[in-house]
Amino acid sequence: MTKHRTPWETGQVKTIAFNDDVWELYDTSKDWSQARDLAKEQPDMLHKLQQLWLIEAVKYNVLPLDDRFAERGDSQLAGRPELISGNRQIVFGGLTRVPSLAMVNMANKSFAVTADIQVPTSGAEGVIVAVGGVTGGWSLYTKDGKPRFCYNFFGLQQTYVEGTSAIPPGQHQLRMEFAYDGGGLAKGGKISLFVDGKNAGQGRVEQTEPFAFGEESLDVGHEAGSPVTTDYPGNHGSEFSGQVNWVEFDAGTAADDHNHLITPEERLQVAMAKQ
Repeated sequence: MTKHRTPWETGQVKTIAFNDDVWELYDTSKDWSQARDLAKEQPDMLHKLQQLWLIEAVKYNVLPLDDRFAERGDSQLAGRPELISGNRQIVFGGLTRVPSLAMVNMANKSFAVTADIQVPTSGAEGVIVAVGGVTGGWSLYTKDGKPRFCYNFFGLQQTYVEGTSAIPPGQHQLRMEFAYDGGGLAKGGKISLFVDGKNAGQGRVEQTEPFAFGEESLDVGHEAGSPVTTDYPGNHGSEFSGQVNWVEFDAGTAADDHNHLITPEERLQVAMAKQ
């Protein structure tokens, strides 16, 4: 056995090359507490077991080894295939319990979320689209008629940005733009809210999560799992009072839209590109 790094140490942790790892050898049939290291006494046995480990690692696609930490949570940085290709995605009202890894990758970059909604005469209230849950995620929703955005950082800190006025009844586009600071992983950025292309509020998130939001899901028109914010209850009671027709996610350069609107032509272009 060998310990390449301490698993719970995060951040800028300096590691050594895999070839420089110090291996230990124990006879667990007699020394179950692993108190006596036999590596120096039985180097041939240690080498044999190292070879067996390498053979099994190749057999089950363990190689190449990767000792990065937070970067491995971002499939693009880690170099893994993604379920969703490209940087634009459209989903529709009623979608629920979709794993966050089945969404376009929005970690460590600028992104925008645009929702086409129908607000009833009683006013806008409830979740429009949410990703994640109580241990981390974000939610675009309405409260007291006003648009609101919450970013939940690992359940430790909730940052809120609220719109300046209530959304009137009728069909509208509600858009949230996140302008990433850049310069590495898990940085912050500016939050801007728009209603029908007009600025409706802004704020700032100081830090973000560098990878997907655990086991929680993407939900449209409600939040099925644990709630991102205490502004609304989880599952039943979080439903949007009107109707969410569709939601588009744009990441990277696709999030830079000077009109702050998604035209029907743009939406059709994205939908056809995913066929």
